[in-house]
Amino acid sequence: MEFDILPGEAFYGGAVMDGINQPYTQASERELDLTRNQTPNQMMPLLLSTAGRWVWNPDGMRILFRKGRIQCTDGTILGQSTGGLRQAYLGAMEHCFHLHEIRLDERLFSNPVYNTWIELTFHQTQEGVLQYARAVLENGLPPGVLMIDDGWSDSYGRWHFSREKFYDPEGMLSELHRLGFTVMLWICPFITPDTQEYRELEQAGLLVTDRDGKSYISHWWNGWSAVLDMTQPAACSWLKRQLDGLQAMGVDGFKFDAGDSVYYPADSVVAGDTHSKAWAAFGERYPLNEFRVTNGAGGWSLMQRLSDKEHSWGNTGLAALIPNAIIQSLTGHPFLCPDMIGGGEYHNFYGQKVLDHELMVRWAQIACLMPVMQFSVAPWRILSAQDYAKVKQAVALRSRCMPLLRQALALCRNTGEPVLRPMAYNFTESACARVTDQFMVGDKLLVAPILEKGATRRTVYFPKGSWCSECGERYDSTGEVYEIEVGDRIGIFEKESG
Repeated sequence: MEFDILPGEAFYGGAVMDGINQPYTQASERELDLTRNQTPNQMMPLLLSTAGRWVWNPDGMRILFRKGRIQCTDGTILGQSTGGLRQAYLGAMEHCFHLHEIRLDERLFSNPVYNTWIELTFHQTQEGVLQYARAVLENGLPPGVLMIDDGWSDSYGRWHFSREKFYDPEGMLSELHRLGFTVMLWICPFITPDTQEYRELEQAGLLVTDRDGKSYISHWWNGWSAVLDMTQPAACSWLKRQLDGLQAMGVDGFKFDAGDSVYYPADSVVAGDTHSKAWAAFGERYPLNEFRVTNGAGGWSLMQRLSDKEHSWGNTGLAALIPNAIIQSLTGHPFLCPDMIGGGEYHNFYGQKVLDHELMVRWAQIACLMPVMQFSVAPWRILSAQDYAKVKQAVALRSRCMPLLRQALALCRNTGEPVLRPMAYNFTESACARVTDQFMVGDKLLVAPILEKGATRRTVYFPKGSWCSECGERYDSTGEVYEIEVGDRIGIFEKESG
């Protein structure tokens, strides 16, 4: 299939990782492979346009943007709605993907989420987890969901607390609950070879195999492991029994990591994207879940995080947060998290005597008005008192804006309309089509963070109407760009009725 891009038309969608390069327009020269998810983040074989059109292929597609035209794989569907980007999204939700019953736990959104990864990495211990949780409270942050990350068990697939690292896990969980925390544990679909679990699962035929029938050993970021075949009901039942035991102990939910298609064999009986989707389907049954990578899971009841970001201002760090989150929203992954504040790429924090304090503050300001705000590196440890106070101000701002966030989240649960929206979703003015450095929360709140190091001013595009800042400044716009002094705050503006 081949068709023209309309004048002024802008396309969004596909791979979340490519959000930094979007939207695609008449000037774009780009080739997309949406046949298999080769990225560490979400992907949907779906594009939406500001002219109310959508491009969809449930089997995946290749797309070429060239000289103002789009060429697509045969079998791709081009749909049309009357209206703009919002109507394209609603049309796609009707014809391409459907909203599941959203059972995500409210606690993922009501307070910040905390993750032990950057502070403890693979050295998770009972003392370390409790120390981290107590430090959250001692330093003036509210309790919330606490994720204990990779390293709490002795091996992958042996989903029991390591008694060497956690001498009294039941007592630890009880204490964390007493402190006000909700506890999630990191898990993955991998099975460490040369373990009792591996032998039992291999004998039962519950591991992913190659086409010769041999158990496949995957090379992933933590080494070499077998893969539990999540397409088999018996394998899902086996894993559920492990997690049932943890929940009986007091664990509240799970972080489902390592669903990357690239770590599953392309030549196996179970294709990588099929297994990735089965992993997500299993995790959807838990109201407290987190996923980093899925394929074709638009509309599912999943909390989905942006992939690990660098501790930087560039396109692999802070600059990617809003553009990539926009693509999450427009491809049916609205319950999103803009990675851990300061970046989730732990190598960036090793051997660094001085981290970028300003980056941490600006990241917190961006995250505080997205659906999920997640800390990992301890801001009270690495920041000056002055900069840490700014981070706490961002948390306080989230609390003040929580009524608007809750309203947008409730609408999203019921209708699928995203919480975080690009400007073009709410406004059909042509100038909105390419704005990806500010966003809307629902219909009323415009968020314009600082994205450049050292900056205290930024341009803000106000669609037609009256807008009021948190400080009471009023902007009566006919669809104009203003340059606004933000200082060390974040620019937020509420649209007045009428």
